[in-house]
Amino acid sequence: MKLNAWLATHYDETGVAKWLSFTLECFAGATLFALMVLTCADVIGRYFFNNSINGATELTELAIAIMIFAEMPVITLKGGHVVVDILDRVLGNKLIKAFTLVSYLLISFAFYALAERMLVQAGRALRREEVTEYLALPVGHIIEYIATMSYLTAAVLVLFGIRRLFITSQPISK
Repeated sequence: MKLNAWLATHYDETGVAKWLSFTLECFAGATLFALMVLTCADVIGRYFFNNSINGATELTELAIAIMIFAEMPVITLKGGHVVVDILDRVLGNKLIKAFTLVSYLLISFAFYALAERMLVQAGRALRREEVTEYLALPVGHIIEYIATMSYLTAAVLVLFGIRRLFITSQPISK
């Protein structure tokens, strides 16, 4: 099966959104696979050779951060966040759409503000040449990655909100 056919079968998104989702999910999947290999090697080394991998805990923490922030835009794009729809049956569809737009804008602004603050922290960490405890990896680059993914999530939230509000004619609540 060709890649385009496989993507069309497994991804509802179209165009750039499909490729963005696929790329970020591959990145997160590769990180998860590396984390699995690291954990297995660490456990084997610990129990059979009485010697664990130095910095395995630190690498695990970094891998989890990489996976979480790689999936944030994808989950947002697919509308996979938890939504409480207690008032959907009471309120009209237009009011629900208005609340949805406001919530998307507020959350998008929060991600944007987070990203801005993270870039400030990344610059400070790079200037001070801060590194991780065991492996001496530059902390600033990790923070920059988190900021980049937060910017991307904010942009996806705005675009997803516009699409849900103006393009789709289906009601927000199911």
